[in-house]
Amino acid sequence: MHLEFDESKFIVSAGEMTIQLLPKEFALLEFMYRNKGLTFSREQLLDKVWPLEYPVERTVDDHIYRLRKKLHKLSGVELKTVRGFGYSLTLPFAAAAYPTLYDPELRDTMRDVFNKFHVYGQGKSILTLAAQRDTLGFELDPHYRMVIHFMQGDLEWLLDTEEVPLQDRLFSLVLFYLFSGDPKAKLVTCERMIEKKLLHPADQLELEILTILDLFILAGEPERALSQLTKSYEVIAELGYENFVPVTMITELFAHLAAGAGDEELNRLDEAIGQVLLDKPFLRETGSYKVVKGLWLMRSKQWREAEQLMDEGLQVLEMSGFVPLRLGSFYRIYHFCRLYLPYNVLQRKYESRFTAALEDCGLKRLERPLEEMLQQVLNPL
Repeated sequence: MHLEFDESKFIVSAGEMTIQLLPKEFALLEFMYRNKGLTFSREQLLDKVWPLEYPVERTVDDHIYRLRKKLHKLSGVELKTVRGFGYSLTLPFAAAAYPTLYDPELRDTMRDVFNKFHVYGQGKSILTLAAQRDTLGFELDPHYRMVIHFMQGDLEWLLDTEEVPLQDRLFSLVLFYLFSGDPKAKLVTCERMIEKKLLHPADQLELEILTILDLFILAGEPERALSQLTKSYEVIAELGYENFVPVTMITELFAHLAAGAGDEELNRLDEAIGQVLLDKPFLRETGSYKVVKGLWLMRSKQWREAEQLMDEGLQVLEMSGFVPLRLGSFYRIYHFCRLYLPYNVLQRKYESRFTAALEDCGLKRLERPLEEMLQQVLNPL
C-alpha cells in the first residue's frame, strides 16, 4: 500500500481514503513510513520526531495510541509494538505477487507451526515467523494475529480493535484484568463471568479449571483451589488436554505451598513436576515453576537461593516473549508475599518490578477502560 502525505494540511491518503492528523501525529507517521519495517525505541522516536523539544517517553506512547485509532480505517496498516524494542510500521503487500497465499495446504501447515511454537511457549519464534510472512508469502491466521497482540502485551489493541469481535478477544482481556488489583475483587468478577458463560467454550473451560485457581490462592482460599484441582485433572484426562498437565501441576504446588503443606508433600510434587517438564520442556511452564519454587524457598527463608530462582524464572518468561505470563508471575509473587509471608527485602524488590511491568504494558493507564468494558459485558443495558 502506498501512502500520500500532504504536509500543508497534515492529511494522509491511501487511494480514496484520507485521514486528518495533528502535526506531531503526521510527523511521527511520516517518519515511520519512510522507515517501514524497521523498529524504533521510544528514545529514538523522541530524537527523530521531537528533536528540539523535551517531551517524556509517555509522549510517544500517547501519539502511537491516537494514531492507531485513526489508522484503523486503512486495512492492514499497523503500528506494531515490538515488546522490549519499540514500535514498527507494517503495510499490506500485493497478494498477486504471492500465489502461495491461496494454497490451503500451506495455510494449514503454517497454522500448525504457529500452534507448535505456542504450545512450547516460544513467543519470539512466533514473532520472527510472523514478521517474515511478507517475504515467505503466507497469510497470518486471524487467531494468531490476535495472539501476537496479546503475547506482546498490546492491551491498547485488544481494547480498541475492530478487526476481531469482542467475544474472540474477551478471554485475553479478562486475563489482563486478573493480573492487577485486589485478587478478592477479581475473583468475584471471574465467578460472574463463569456463571454467565460469556466466553467461547474452550476459553470458558480454561477459566473454570485453571485460571480461577490462582485467584482462589491469592484471595486467601487455597483450600478451594485444592478442591477444584480434582475436577481439573478429571477434565484434562477426559478431553485429552495433556499439555495442560504441567501448568496444572505447578498450580497444585502453589496451592499446597499457600495452604502450608510441609516439605515432604512439596518435595513429592516438585519431583513429579520435574519429571513432567523433562517430557514437556515448555518455556512458560518452566519459568512459572521456577517462580513458585522460589516462593517456597522464601517461605524457608533461603533468601539468596529464592531470589536467584525467581529471577531465573522471570528471565525464562521474558525469553518466551509472553508478556502477560510474566506479568502474571509478578502478580503471584506480590500477592503471595503480601498474604502468606512477613514483609521482607525481596518483597520490596519484586513489588517495584511488578509496578514497572504494569506501567510498561499500559495496564495502569488502561485499567479503568478495561474495567468499564468488562462491566458492560457483564451488565449489558
